[in-house]
Formats: sequence, structure tokens, C-alpha cells
Amino acid sequence: MAAEAKYSIVREVGRGSYGVVYEAVANRTGSKVAVKRMHCNVPENVELALQEFWALQSIQKQHENVIQLEECILQNGQAFQPLGQRYRKSDTHLLLIETCLKGRRCLDPKAACFLWFVMEFCDGGNMNEYLLSRGPDPQLNHSFMRQLSSAVAFLHRNQIVHRDLKADNILISHQRGNPVIKVADFGLSKVCQGKGNVNQYRFSSACGSNFYMAPEVWEGHYTAKADIFALGIIFWAMVERITFRDGDTEKELLGTYICQGKELIPLGEALLENPNMKLEIPQKNKKSMPADLCTLLHDMLAFNPKDRLDAFQLEIRIRQISYGKKRQRSVS
Repeated sequence: MAAEAKYSIVREVGRGSYGVVYEAVANRTGSKVAVKRMHCNVPENVELALQEFWALQSIQKQHENVIQLEECILQNGQAFQPLGQRYRKSDTHLLLIETCLKGRRCLDPKAACFLWFVMEFCDGGNMNEYLLSRGPDPQLNHSFMRQLSSAVAFLHRNQIVHRDLKADNILISHQRGNPVIKVADFGLSKVCQGKGNVNQYRFSSACGSNFYMAPEVWEGHYTAKADIFALGIIFWAMVERITFRDGDTEKELLGTYICQGKELIPLGEALLENPNMKLEIPQKNKKSMPADLCTLLHDMLAFNPKDRLDAFQLEIRIRQISYGKKRQRSVS
């Protein structure tokens, strides 16, 4: 990136199997941006990078609760080429897909081959870190629930199924002092072709993070309603501050589960084993949530996708629940 002198890297802010995320500055404007670098050296990395590219490029309008892609740049050795709408069917882009999916490193095996995603910068970290550093706050929780339901409804209207919703993949930005949700990390997403209802499309590749996967995802045949199950896990864990410790990273993460002895079983997997299992909502304190929120969570976490809310129904229901709303003072 520095060779183009378009952006200056400030610091590394995250790293994982997907690549590296940096805080950077656009040299022309001085504005902060986030830059994700994905190494296109193996087919799996290319698939993740291209899925994210297709999803973010397919959105014609921006939504305040979905991360905004400024541009995507292909680095092949020392050459940098922006990829945008007009490059989607270019020879260079098709060559990137063809050569990398065959397991080669683009034109020159010794050359570095990366996709750089330049996105809006989020100053509040991810939702998991943000919430666990603060005490329970029903009004903040309700705001996050409303923003997330709006974001997922927007994605589904645009034929995008995220397939990896979890608190770590949701970023926080501050606008006028208020925290704003940004759904990010579209590496496992799917853009459905056509203009039909997104819930009619079926997927067979099981993907996502175990503790957020719907029962049908474990079986390998599911629809966009799997995103709603993941949101149900997030909402429930957020309200009651239910966490588990990730075995790989040792990080404390928001998520609900079923205890079997000392073993924690993902809720979707437990429901698949016992579809008639009744969920104990709330799990900790019966005063922590009103009845309408309990009903909403049951409707989001239904074993049968046909009984589960879709994103558009959820967006409406979130506005109607009493949880987290300021009570109006009565004047006599």
C-alpha cells in the first residue's frame, strides 16, 4: 500500500486466519480508514476474499449499520490495481480467480498477491469487547438489537446472507457520541442471484462459528433464516451477559449454549439432537427481560425454520418490544 502513497499504515489492529487488519490514513484527505489485507496464496483465502468483495460490491445503497467498502485493491507483486464495478469482469480479475483457485500465486510464484479492502474505520472495537467492558444496559442492548435487525433485514433485501454473524464480526463506531453497529466480515457470505425472496434460496455448505449455527446448518441444508438464529444467540447472550471461553483463543465470548456435565454444547447442535427441548429463557434472572422479549427470542431460536421469524418480521417485532425503552412519565 505504501508504494502507491495513497494510504499510510498507522498500526495493526487485528489478525486472524483471514488476514491482517490495519488502521491507516488516507493521505489525500487525512481521514482514518481500516485496511484489511488478505493473502491470495491458497484457494481458501481467495474464496474468502472474493465472497467479501462480491457481497460489499453488490450493495447499491449504503446502510448505516453495514460496514462501508471504500475500495478494493489487487496487489500483484509491486503492481496495484483497484477493483470496482467496472473491473468485475476484467481479464485481470478473472485471472486472479483462475490462477489462485488452482493453488498458484498469480503470474509470478515469487510475487506477493494480496487483496486489500479499504473500509470505514470503527473506533469502538468489536461488539464483544465493547459490551463485556461495560455493565448491563437495557437501553444500549435494545439499541443494538434494533440496529442489528435493521442491518440484517437490509442485507436480506439485497439478497445477501451473512452466514457468520457473531459479536466478534460486529464492529462499533461512534457518531455524535453514540455507539453505532457495523456488521462486517463477509468472507462466508452468499449473494443470491435473482430478485426472489431471499428465504427461498437453499444452501448446503455448513459454515459459520459453532456456537451461533442454527440446527439446520449443522445438517447442511438451510436458508437465510440461519442468520436469524445467530442473531437470537447474540441477543440472548447480550441481554443476560452469557459468555463462554473460546478454546482456541482463550477469549471470553458472548454466546448461549447447553451444559452437559462440564461440556458446553452449541445451542443449535443441542436442538438438532433434541428438537423438543424447551429453552429456559431467561436463563439467569427472570427479572432481566419482559415476557415479550422472551417470546421474541423463542421465535428467533425455533428449531424448525418455518416457525422462525424472517429478517423482515424481526425488524418490525424489535420496534414493538418493551425491553429497554424509556418509560413515559404520566402527568396528572
